Amino acid sequence: MLVKKIMVRSYEVGLKFRDGEFKGLLSTGKHWIVDPWNKIRVRVASMRDPWLVDEQLDVIVKSGVLKGRAEVVDLKDYQRALVWIDGRFARILGPGLNAYWLGARDVRIEVIDARKARFEHDELKSIVRVNEATRWLDVCKVERDCVGVLFVDGRYVNQLDPGLYAFWKDAADARVVELDMREAQIDVSGQEIMTLDKVTLRMNALVTYVIKDARRAVSAASDVRQSLYREVQLALRAVIGGRELDSFLTGKDDVAQELEQQVREQATVLGLEVRSVGIKDVILPGDMKDLMNRVTEAKKAAEANLIARREETAAMRSQANTAELLADNPTLMRLRELEVLEKIATAGKMNIVLGPRKSDSEGLADRVVNLL
Repeated sequence: MLVKKIMVRSYEVGLKFRDGEFKGLLSTGKHWIVDPWNKIRVRVASMRDPWLVDEQLDVIVKSGVLKGRAEVVDLKDYQRALVWIDGRFARILGPGLNAYWLGARDVRIEVIDARKARFEHDELKSIVRVNEATRWLDVCKVERDCVGVLFVDGRYVNQLDPGLYAFWKDAADARVVELDMREAQIDVSGQEIMTLDKVTLRMNALVTYVIKDARRAVSAASDVRQSLYREVQLALRAVIGGRELDSFLTGKDDVAQELEQQVREQATVLGLEVRSVGIKDVILPGDMKDLMNRVTEAKKAAEANLIARREETAAMRSQANTAELLADNPTLMRLRELEVLEKIATAGKMNIVLGPRKSDSEGLADRVVNLL
């Protein structure tokens, strides 16, 4: 009990303490320590673990015994350190005193000034893959076809292209709002609107848009998509409510143009660009639909009657012209008679018996006509 045997291997270092105070290091080999009062304690630390961790690290560093054995890194409040061990990223060190052993492992330290909120590094992907990195960094990714709007401490800073980004947590309050820059659609359905002549219509509209100004789209409204939806609703009521039903139904193209113009102006304020605005469906009330069907049916019947009368008039006019032409030309009349006889004989198999001629000049046609 009076003598203690301490074995320190080649990859180890002994830390000697007496009454809780650091007294020095024990090198490689066997050490015999006389301790009749059991006041000496030796902690053997492996240099395979590159970091020297001890509650009295500051005392150990100040004693100077680590010179040539370990490297000391003392980080200020605004500093961080990136640590690579054997060529691989290992951890991020925060403010405070740190020490790592020399020789056993290949340790590389890179000290970073964290007063700038955004952290940029060529090996950012490798750094953020380490779980411990999230303790010090806020990591975000802007996806393809999107843009990120960066705010630091509530102030707009910049727009971020697709990629990976990281920000120091303690340096500032950084926030990235991601916006999809692809074409999008809003379906404004089930809108009940009263026309100027008090007819209630149920309408569905479709708006196609893209984000033109990302900063304005984030700052102008808490939900830019919902704001555009509301603007389309108001524009529909303004355009349709100022027209009578007949005017609306006969001038849909004009209505669509006016609607698009109003929506486009409001969308610009929101940082959006409207590509198209269209009315998909117009649903009439049941009784109004039946009434319009009857009106349409009456119109079509009147049009059909008018067309029939026109055709009858044209036919009678043609017959009158034919009769006048035949009256002025006896020869054409005889040819016409022969055509009629040919048709009758072909269709009805009529037999004609001719009597004796009254004169030599009487022809076959004259005899048939006289018979008839």
